[in-house]
Amino acid sequence: MKIIDGSGMVMGRLASYVAKQVLQGEEVTIVNCEKIIITGNKTDIKEKFEQSRRRVGTRQIGPKVSKSPEKIFKRAIRGMISDHLRGMGKIAWRRIKCYSKIPKELIQENIIKLEKPNKIKSIEIRELNE
Repeated sequence: MKIIDGSGMVMGRLASYVAKQVLQGEEVTIVNCEKIIITGNKTDIKEKFEQSRRRVGTRQIGPKVSKSPEKIFKRAIRGMISDHLRGMGKIAWRRIKCYSKIPKELIQENIIKLEKPNKIKSIEIRELNE
């Protein structure tokens, strides 16, 4: 089981890495999902997410776009797992766990920190809900 710290990581790169690991049979847990960054212009990113949230119609009819950081990141991973509803994709989807912070039971575990990017224009996932 791999435990990855998402703080300061680019969302797309981290999601593709996690998707590959999960499809190979590895169980992956991502902590600090609220500190994962999305690259680009802050206002454009916020507009895009707000537009996707408004597009769902009434409150009862869905697909609903979540506001929680761990669900936003998990949806990004889902886009990179081919056929997440059937077969190997469905099995791989169950191997992913995402947390906003580090849970108490994972504090003692060995947490992997991947390479962080240099200074770039970006926004953290937690800023999308402000």
